[in-house]
Amino acid sequence: MIFPESIKIVEVGPRDGLQNECTVFNIEQKLQLINSLIDSGIKNIEVTSFVHPKIIPQLADAERLLELIPWNKDVNYNALVPNEKGFERSAKTNLREITVFLSASESHNKKNTNCSISDSLRRIENICRLAKESDIKIRAIIATAFGCPFEGEVPVERVLLITKELYRMGCYEVALGDTIGVANPRQVFDVFNTIRKELPELSYAAHFHDTNKMALANVVTAMQAGVEIFDSSIGGLGGCPFAPGATGNVSTENLVYMLNKMNIETGINLKKLINSISLIEEVLNRKIELIPEFKKIKK
Repeated sequence: MIFPESIKIVEVGPRDGLQNECTVFNIEQKLQLINSLIDSGIKNIEVTSFVHPKIIPQLADAERLLELIPWNKDVNYNALVPNEKGFERSAKTNLREITVFLSASESHNKKNTNCSISDSLRRIENICRLAKESDIKIRAIIATAFGCPFEGEVPVERVLLITKELYRMGCYEVALGDTIGVANPRQVFDVFNTIRKELPELSYAAHFHDTNKMALANVVTAMQAGVEIFDSSIGGLGGCPFAPGATGNVSTENLVYMLNKMNIETGINLKKLINSISLIEEVLNRKIELIPEFKKIKK
């Protein structure tokens, strides 16, 4: 088995994690969380979303947050942009990278974006055109790439077709999302291997949810298929409001711990990362489940 020497981790907790919590973090608490993540060595953070505030009220303060976060040249921020209106909002900030998204299944895409896959692709193409005019990089995520809560397993041919379209539009990186946490290692290897053979020049990421406790196993398999970028969320927070049964993302601390044990470099200080969980526990008024070794570190 051949593994990479280093892995890029994209922290999605401030967006994907907080959007699924009933308790709303105020802007000071969000800034504390982002600063603690940066202090641990995290260099890539999905900080917020420009989805309409009525749909995701937890992230209604996107513009204000982006005014206040520390603009460190060593840290790359991005934000989720659902449509042209969202892009207009994001373009008024200092962001130099955005994330566009759609689902690989029609049913979930309708629930999540209120339109068909073909309509989503047209919408994304317009966003990509506007982003390129403003010299803004475009990352994309394909939700339900491994399974849909309404349709079951999704054909890899459909995921490949969508990936090709996103690449044609100018997306520099595509993340395949296991939105409801149903992927298994063999499936993960086959899907990434198939798509990378067709589009070897594209940068790929994996976005695993841990519903069935297979996220770390899927990370290992994805690395075997050549993936070197992984989305994760501090404390394992997350979920999808429009996907019944979806639970949190693979936790950043568990991912870093596993990669450390495998001698794969992340650039992240695990002790500082564990300590930042205390803030989340305080705001949410609940304990985050930690493995025994982390409990020692946290003390």
